[in-house]
Amino acid sequence: MQSPLYKKILLTGVNGQVGHALQQALTNNPALYGELVCLDRSMLDLSNPQAIRDAVQTIQPDLIINPAAYTAVDKAESEPELAYAINAVAPGVLAEEAAKLGAKLIHFSTDYVYAGNKVGAYVEADATAPLSVYGRSKLAGEEAIRAVGLPSLIFRTSWVYGAYGKNFLHTILRLAKERDQLRIVADQAGAPTSSFSIAQAVLQVLVRWDGERSGVYHLVNAGHTTWHGFATAIVDAYTQLLPAHHWQPLKVANIEPITTAEYPTPAARPANSYLDCSKLSTDFSVQLPDWRDALMAELQALPSG
Repeated sequence: MQSPLYKKILLTGVNGQVGHALQQALTNNPALYGELVCLDRSMLDLSNPQAIRDAVQTIQPDLIINPAAYTAVDKAESEPELAYAINAVAPGVLAEEAAKLGAKLIHFSTDYVYAGNKVGAYVEADATAPLSVYGRSKLAGEEAIRAVGLPSLIFRTSWVYGAYGKNFLHTILRLAKERDQLRIVADQAGAPTSSFSIAQAVLQVLVRWDGERSGVYHLVNAGHTTWHGFATAIVDAYTQLLPAHHWQPLKVANIEPITTAEYPTPAARPANSYLDCSKLSTDFSVQLPDWRDALMAELQALPSG
């Protein structure tokens, strides 16, 4: 019998969108590891550095996957200490403890590390200039991991959603069942990225990662759109699939495009979040599906109702 690639994997944030998808994907691929230890917020307080150190040294993993994060973008503006504790300090502590064990680390970051003023897609070497507390805290987490110097992969993703969890997909469907008209921002561009797509890509990377390569990689679904375009696609795809499912019909008749200025938020968002994934394709032969195909797959996974 062939030995697994990893003896023990520690996965954080399993109640989050990406963590949940990764837990499912790993559970369905048991040949990859000997043991999978899954921790949620109640089991591991990422705002407590000593709790992190104790957990890692007790579990003794040879791979840590950390999708856990403080993701309340607007709330972070009024809770910077907590955002930095979870997004900046915790990844550095995980990296330090992993390095002591000779373990590898996979961490997830965000398009919000960029200012969003570039014309065209961002590549990993482009300058970062986050506009928000959330973006700055996530960038600080990247820097903390790099400072440790262990074998690590940092995946910057964007506009994450899925059939599981609270996200844009569920918000749009809820509002579309309640209202005749929606007003959605149309001057921010990016790639909606499904949690399932992320998990499947990470599985492919795990099989091909020898630990020699470390660094930042963009990991998003192919193509790009605006929030308005995404909302429109959600409604159209839901309507297309409706006859085959026991879903509630939508009430919405019109989705009006608006500007960012017409929908002010506490945290500034990058106008351009389009990320180029060529490096991921070149180094790991991993290519994510088009965002429209990923959306259809996530909708198919929705429960009835």
